[in-house]
Amino acid sequence: MNLWGWIVLTSLVAVFALKRAADLLNLSCLKGDPPEEFKDVLDGETHAKALAYERARLVYSMAAASYDLLLVLGFWFFGGFAAWDVVARSFHGGAIVTGLIYVGGFFYAHDLVTLPFQIYSTFVLEARFGFNRTTVKTFLLDKAKMWLLAALLGGLILAAIFAFFGWAARSAWLWAWGATVSFGLIVEFVAPTWIMPLFNKFTPLPDGDLRTSIFDLAARTSFPLTNVFVMDGSKRSSKSNAFFTGFGRNKRIALFDTLIRQHTVPELTAVMAHEIGHYKKKHILVGTVLSALQQGVMFFLLSLFVKEPALFAAFGVAVPSVHVGLVLFGLLYTPASFVLDLGMTALSRRHEYQADRYATEAMKGAAPMIAALKKLSVTNLSQLTPHPFYVALHYTHPPVPARLAALRNAPPA
Repeated sequence: MNLWGWIVLTSLVAVFALKRAADLLNLSCLKGDPPEEFKDVLDGETHAKALAYERARLVYSMAAASYDLLLVLGFWFFGGFAAWDVVARSFHGGAIVTGLIYVGGFFYAHDLVTLPFQIYSTFVLEARFGFNRTTVKTFLLDKAKMWLLAALLGGLILAAIFAFFGWAARSAWLWAWGATVSFGLIVEFVAPTWIMPLFNKFTPLPDGDLRTSIFDLAARTSFPLTNVFVMDGSKRSSKSNAFFTGFGRNKRIALFDTLIRQHTVPELTAVMAHEIGHYKKKHILVGTVLSALQQGVMFFLLSLFVKEPALFAAFGVAVPSVHVGLVLFGLLYTPASFVLDLGMTALSRRHEYQADRYATEAMKGAAPMIAALKKLSVTNLSQLTPHPFYVALHYTHPPVPARLAALRNAPPA
């Protein structure tokens, strides 16, 4: 193994070790009584169930991650990257077709060999704690739709990347970057109306107190709301959530049907105010711009390493090519991706605080948002005292007690 091989191996193992250390630290926090402020909504039995759920989830996560690492290392050390390149080239379909076969083969093969973990997570772990509502039929249909979308959308952008790196030489990374960002914006624009309905049913929120309250909120916050949708989240899980997606005339705010059943009108309106806060604070725009910049950095670095002979030699691949280089660069990029993810999750947590604060101002008080967050944490069996290192690595939202403290300490609206 040459220097590049040792760099990739060290990166993979180091990132794996850091994440597993965070898992173990978080496991050590699964004890004790719930925070005092939750005792009005969280009894001892439910708290014990939440701790057991988090413990089971962490054990599952460690097992799945270990399996993934062993798959990569085993495939590498037994010459899989070179062997699969030979198979992909045997179809004699040209650079683009060969590349699609090579990269697509990795995607579908990985999804198949990790299928037992996906089945266990859905039908055993989630079911054990009362969350799973997914039927076998829904699971299989979801899988088929995901595979088809991956082939259509993923295949399209991959073909463009291979084409650009095939003819554009030094400027290939710029073309690939521009195409990827443009494609991503198009997908984000059409997703609410074309893609998301393939998986869930979205129905307009019916007339009533909740709809009136939400539209009154939109009017006083000058939010251009045309409709609010109810998503059949109960089709797959009893967990609750709400989200904002899309932009322009295709932006969509959706409430899970489970959320509506479990919360009062003021609480649901506060949740909606939180989502509007993300829009008003331009969090979606900031996230889109930062994601585009990250892609630019990635494609520039890819252009430097995509045909580096020493990198190919480290994996036993004799003939450098864009499609193999793309996969190998993905492994080499591991530490950079890890560091960038830390920054993005930290920014996301900051945005959540800001959206909470906006909701407090819009609702003229923190009480509805506090009540909603407390109920959500109980319904979803959230861990209330996660380890700070685990939060830094994984949490896109601050722990609920931290959000409640920020809400209570905010100046009066």
